[in-house]
This record gives sequence, C-alpha cells and structure tokens, in this order.
Amino acid sequence: GPTEGLGKIIQRFPQKDWEDTPFPQGIELFCQPGGWQLSKERKQPTFFVVVLTDIDSERHYCSCLTFYEAEINLQFSVFKGTKEIEGEEESGLIPPAEVFAPKSLVLVSRLDYPEIFRACLGLIYTVYVDSLNVSLETLIANLCSCLVPASGGSQ
Repeated sequence: GPTEGLGKIIQRFPQKDWEDTPFPQGIELFCQPGGWQLSKERKQPTFFVVVLTDIDSERHYCSCLTFYEAEINLQFSVFKGTKEIEGEEESGLIPPAEVFAPKSLVLVSRLDYPEIFRACLGLIYTVYVDSLNVSLETLIANLCSCLVPASGGSQ
C-alpha cells in the first residue's frame, strides 16, 4: 500500500560509541531520502553521501549503500472463504506476493573519501549477499584498522 514504514538500526559496529566519536542520532532518517517503502521488484543498489553537521560544527560523512532484499516475514494472507473444487477443499488463502524491503549499509566518518567508502561498502555488501564464509564483524574490524593517508599526502 501507499503507507510508509520507519527505518531502524538493526546492527552497528562498534556497538558502543567511541569516546571521541559519538554515533549520529537519527541516522536512519537520512538513509532513505525517498522514505522506507516496500517494492514489488528488486531495485539496483544505490550509493550516496550525506553530510551531517553536529552541534560542535563537526562534519560526519555518511556514505550509504542501499539495496533491496526479499522480505519473507510479512503476513499478507487474505481469507476468501472455503470452496470445493473437483472434490478437493481449497482454503481460499492467497499466498503473499514477493516484496522487497530496503536495507542500507552506512559508513560514518569524519573523513571525506567517498570512493574509498563506496569500495568498502561494496565489499561488505558482496560478503553479505553472497553469504561468503567471512564474518561481517571481522571484515569491518579489518576495515576500521586500515590507515588512511592524510589529505594531500602520498598514497
């Protein structure tokens, strides 16, 4: 239907805020600028960057990779009544149509490296979608431990 859902954070790394980097509140509102809506077809992944500024005028670059996956936990059964067809009883339940729900992977940083962050999110997406034998926690921990060169410095 035309109703719009609300986004929620289902997993984050690290699980607790770092002392010098609090987690931006309400980030789920910025992940889906068009709203959290189900789709009848699987849409291609999209990437964009949102810049949030906190109360201390610190910028947080939020790189978002949004993809759609089949939603299997929806209960859309409609009861039409019971009737008999050629000696068999049919319940009248209509099986749910396949629908796709948006999910967003978000990388938050004070650094402005959109192409690097796009590649990181693409790697996480590939591991998740292809169910590769790598834990997401390990992958993200390895990405967080990478040193990023200073702006204008050598590669």
